[in-house]
Amino acid sequence: MAGASAEAAAATAARHILAQLYPNQKALIEEAYAASLQAVPDGAAKHAGVALGEQVAKAVQADRAEDGTTAPDTYRPYTTPGIWVPTTPPLFEQYARAKPWGLKSADQFRPGPPPPLSSALYARDYNETKTLGGSTSTARTPEQTAAVKFWTQVNIGPAWQAAARQLSAAKGLPLAENARLFALLNMGTANTFINDWDAKFTYNFWRPVTAIRNGDRDDNDATERDPSWTPLNATPMHPEYPSQAAIVAGVAVGVLEAVFGPQPPIPFTATDLLDPKLTRQFTTIAQLAEEHKEVRIWGGIHFRNSLEVGYDMGKKIAAYLVDTVITPTR
Repeated sequence: MAGASAEAAAATAARHILAQLYPNQKALIEEAYAASLQAVPDGAAKHAGVALGEQVAKAVQADRAEDGTTAPDTYRPYTTPGIWVPTTPPLFEQYARAKPWGLKSADQFRPGPPPPLSSALYARDYNETKTLGGSTSTARTPEQTAAVKFWTQVNIGPAWQAAARQLSAAKGLPLAENARLFALLNMGTANTFINDWDAKFTYNFWRPVTAIRNGDRDDNDATERDPSWTPLNATPMHPEYPSQAAIVAGVAVGVLEAVFGPQPPIPFTATDLLDPKLTRQFTTIAQLAEEHKEVRIWGGIHFRNSLEVGYDMGKKIAAYLVDTVITPTR
């Protein structure tokens, strides 16, 4: 819209979207919105920007109204009639059929299947996770254990948002480029749940706790069973392959490298959302990505191949969005 304030438009669109997503935070959202508008001079440009922001928010809300993420849970447990299976439904199974952001389909970057249980690759991963990821492991270092406990799901996404904010501030990105950066990062992250859940529920690969307690049934002589093995982390309620933490890391690294160059140095601090006294220090985004992958092995909930495949999926999603959906402004 010619003559509209971009700042007012961005703030207004954000206000409407946030109010829809977080209705219990209305007061905080309104306070931030008022502060943003106060920085924009009064006049026709401000009013036009507010109107534009409202239009954009409505368009986004309409586009995502039937995206499938709120569809009923229709998961059908895999079982033999009469045989008990765990009765807690998996998390967000409907995301496997949801509409992605800017991609052609949920299965656009679906990888091939996990390695055969009889393979040397599977035995390598099985024994690594069994050794390092058990709740009573003596091979895992105290520092690795601390990292596992820090990187709960609640901290992973916000850490990448913090990295993007600090890189943006250091480079002084203008509004349009900043909007592109966070659109790429957040659309990519949203896609990771859709693309990853598609793959997870296509292959339904077992988690380490199931695999290691059944190591005598996988036709692999290199995987010795441990009937009482438990992981350090609580096992998430969805299939193992590929890793969600790794695919998020791949998207984030792909986006940040596309905007700021290959392997941008970023000394920064990640802070625990639930306990601000707990922090972790990083010197590069690559270091953060590597830790996000490794903790899933140290915590006993993933195999290494799943991390490698997930990371590669994330990089592909990021590259597609950068090259096809939200290209740089000229």
